[in-house]
Amino acid sequence: MYKLLIRPLLFLFPPETVHHWVVSGLHTAFRIPGVKKLIRKIYFIENPALETELFGLKFPNKVGIAAGFDKQANIYNHLAAFGFGHIEIGTVNPLPQPGNPKPRLFRLKKDQALINRMGFNNPGVDIFVRNLKKIRPEAIIGGNIGKNTLTPNESAIDDYLVCFEKLFDWVDYFVINVSCPNIEGLSKLQDKDELISIIEKISQSNIAKPKRKPVLLKIAPDLNESQLDDVLFVVDQTGIDGIIATNTTTTRDNLKTGSDEVEKIGKGGLSGKPLCIKSTETIRYLVKKSGGKIPIIGVGGIMTPEDAIEKLEAGASLVQVYTGFIYNGPSLPKKINKLWLKYSN
Repeated sequence: MYKLLIRPLLFLFPPETVHHWVVSGLHTAFRIPGVKKLIRKIYFIENPALETELFGLKFPNKVGIAAGFDKQANIYNHLAAFGFGHIEIGTVNPLPQPGNPKPRLFRLKKDQALINRMGFNNPGVDIFVRNLKKIRPEAIIGGNIGKNTLTPNESAIDDYLVCFEKLFDWVDYFVINVSCPNIEGLSKLQDKDELISIIEKISQSNIAKPKRKPVLLKIAPDLNESQLDDVLFVVDQTGIDGIIATNTTTTRDNLKTGSDEVEKIGKGGLSGKPLCIKSTETIRYLVKKSGGKIPIIGVGGIMTPEDAIEKLEAGASLVQVYTGFIYNGPSLPKKINKLWLKYSN
C-alpha cells in the first residue's frame, strides 16, 4: 500500500515539505487514544532473540533510525512505536541555526536516493533538553552532536562540549559528527590530530561524571584505506567506544539519474541505494583491520532487509536506516527484524 499509493502521492511534493507534514501528522495521530498502541502492535516485534547488548546498553533490537530524521527530539517515541530500537536525535548544536538556503533536499527517484545539504538546521541544544525532559524516551536515544556553522574549527571543541554537557543526563550515548559534508570545513576535523584532541577533551568530561556514557565517532564513506587506518589509530589512542559507518557521500558515481539533473541539484551528501556497497565495504575493512574488536553501527543505503543483514554479516553490531525508511515505508524495521530472527536461528 505504501509503495503503490502513499509514496506516489507524497513524492508529488518537495521532500522537505513532506518531512514537515509527516512530523505534524505523527503528532496529530498520536494524540488520538489508541493510535500509538495500534501502531506498536502492527510494527514492533518484541522478542528476546532480537536484544543486543552493546556499550553496556541493552538495545531491544538491531534497527535504529539515523540522525537527521528527528531534528528536534520531538518524535522519538513516535518512531519507537514503528519498531525502532534506538533513535539518534540531531545533529544538535549549541545555538539554533536555520541551516542552508532552500531548496536543500532532493530526490533521485531512479536511484532510490536523496541528496541533502540541510546544514545542521536545528533549534539548539536547550530545546532538545526541554523536549527530552518533558517526555520520557521509550527507546535508546543517541545524541548526535556537532558544531555551529559559524564556529571556527579552532573553537569547535567548545561546541561539542556544550552539547555533551547539556545532553548528558538525557541521552544514552553520544555521536561525534565530524563527517557531514554540508558544513563548510567540518571534514577537516576528521584529520587524525584534530580528532584526537576533540575526543580526548570529551573523554575528560565523560570520566569526570559519576558514570560515563558511550561515545561514538561517525565517519564519512569517502575515506581511503590510509584514512580508515588513521580512524583505527584514533580509536586505539582515545579508547572511544565505537564507530558509526557511514555518513552520506559527496561522490556521484554510477547514478541512473542524468548528469545534467545531478549537476543542477549541486552540492550535498548523497544517501540511499548508491551508498550501500561503499558503506558495507567500509564496515568490512574496519572489522578486518581491527580484528572485530571495535563495535560498529552500520548505516548507509539500507533499502531492504537483505541490505541490513549484509551489514550485520560484514561485522556491524547494529544498523540504522533513513532513506530506506522514506522509499520503502514504515514496515522496513519490522521486516529487518523478522529476517534477522530467521537468519540468526
